[in-house]
Amino acid sequence: MISDAIANGHDNAEVRFHWVLAMLSGRAYDDLSTEERQRLHRASGLVPGYTEGKWKDTLCVAFELLETLSIPDGETGRVLERLRALSPGLRDMILHHFDLVLTGGLKDSLWAEHRQRAEAARFGDHRAQRVWAYFEPDPIGPRALPPRPSTVAAAQEALPVRVGLFVVATAFLCVLALVADPAAAAVELPVALGAGLTAAHFGRRWWFQEHRLRTRNRVLQVPHPRDPASAGDGFTNQVRHSFDHYFGIRVPHGIAPHEWLGHTVHIRNSLVAEIAVLYRESRIGVDRVNWLIRHLAEDARDRYSKGTLFDHHHQNQTPAGTKALCVVALGVVGLTTLALLVTVASGVGAPQLLLAVLAVGGAVWSGHAAGSSWLEARGEDRRLAEETREYQEQLAVRQAAYQNWKSFLDATRPSEQEMETWLACDKTLFVDEALRHYQLTWRDVITHTILVTPARPYKRGRVKGGPWRYSRYSFRLFLVTQDGVREVSSEFDFTDAKRGNRQRSNYRFDALSSVQVTERSEVGYDLELFLTNGPARNIRVKDADSHQLAPDEDAEEISEVNLDAAGFIHTFRLLEGIAADGKGWIERSNSKNLPSFHAVG
Repeated sequence: MISDAIANGHDNAEVRFHWVLAMLSGRAYDDLSTEERQRLHRASGLVPGYTEGKWKDTLCVAFELLETLSIPDGETGRVLERLRALSPGLRDMILHHFDLVLTGGLKDSLWAEHRQRAEAARFGDHRAQRVWAYFEPDPIGPRALPPRPSTVAAAQEALPVRVGLFVVATAFLCVLALVADPAAAAVELPVALGAGLTAAHFGRRWWFQEHRLRTRNRVLQVPHPRDPASAGDGFTNQVRHSFDHYFGIRVPHGIAPHEWLGHTVHIRNSLVAEIAVLYRESRIGVDRVNWLIRHLAEDARDRYSKGTLFDHHHQNQTPAGTKALCVVALGVVGLTTLALLVTVASGVGAPQLLLAVLAVGGAVWSGHAAGSSWLEARGEDRRLAEETREYQEQLAVRQAAYQNWKSFLDATRPSEQEMETWLACDKTLFVDEALRHYQLTWRDVITHTILVTPARPYKRGRVKGGPWRYSRYSFRLFLVTQDGVREVSSEFDFTDAKRGNRQRSNYRFDALSSVQVTERSEVGYDLELFLTNGPARNIRVKDADSHQLAPDEDAEEISEVNLDAAGFIHTFRLLEGIAADGKGWIERSNSKNLPSFHAVG
């Protein structure tokens, strides 16, 4: 990319300096092709034409460092002085990217201060408190259950006809009763009317609460954990486990976790169903919605502490007094209807009594139908208003929780530069520890390489276009000396740089019989080392990642980025050369043309 920029006229000392770093970063000079060496040689001849300034001075130092590869160690003093005279930021960039280029006495002279800077920066910028945020997935936006579409139109459409039939049947019964016994009917009819209005008044709230509870339960259906539909690692099951986890650690004061889990089992089931309904179709992992689950667990804990956790449940329950008055009123309606039939039977003949019975039947049927339509119409209006209000309130609260979490995550999450700096410090100190253990100096090391691979179990994250970074690493260092290869490996927890499972092994050049790379698109890259005196050693270099790339990212390009970041390319070339030539690799490597650049100082 930098070469393209230079080809389009963006050429100056600063651009060319970054071009040189990009050419040599993570590579030994032997890794360069003949064409690349020629390009570096030509670039060194362009330096005198650049504008004077810090970038030209820094570029001169970079080329002078390359020139020192072909001169004795004792003649590098002037280059070291110029390197140390650079600003710390530019000096660190050169040392970091020229890590595999600088060897011998020159690197010995720089190593102590390089190690000190690594020790100072290793836990800088609150690394231990911030690394976790890099691997935290971007939270998905807040959602709440929207109000269900209203069915009031269908209920209102049937209401006039049903009310009309009820009025006709009731009026006919009233006429028959008044004709049969006006005095008795004058008492019975007002009682029936009053009881009917009372039953309608108290029954409306009862019906609405029961209707809403039934409809809500139909919307929020979640399989029971023992239900076969919930087995496996389905999204709903993951949501359930996440709710159990956060409810188990967000516990009110004075309650044991197991008591709190038992106390809130119905609330959790309802919330599991809601989250499953809201997010299942998004095909996301539960880790992207954990912020909402955590918020809901904290909200339940806080409401319990305030004594309001079950307010919503109590609000949806119809008081026993309301139910009793409704039942009594309905009973009075039934008794007065029987009384009206007795009145009609005592005052008129059998034909009129039959008509009265038919009128009562018609009134009961049409009244029930009309009442259901009326209750549904009124209930739908009330339900829609309440659900709309609850939806807006819930969404506003969850939006605030989402913004708080996202702001905190953005402020805490380390930058790519910070992550790379910490990783580079870990590698520097790991190499230093190996040198101390084997009592080696850089003068004793012909070359070295370090392979950085993921160590299970791990979390991983990346920015668009960048390499995967892991919460746990495996470092594998190969130190090549005249006596053979010294291999040191150790696992690292990237949060606190704690190490474990350290292994060391030494083998002669001829003990490494072959190196093989296995690429499996669905699994990843494996590097196999075959030794003459032991079984093959398999090293997982990287896992497959094409399914987690952005639509506009090229899987092959990102794979190369990851392999380069792992140090795979240089490691493979080095081990392949040793396996092919044995100790002759040293002579072959030393016989290559060393760099020769124009004087640029």
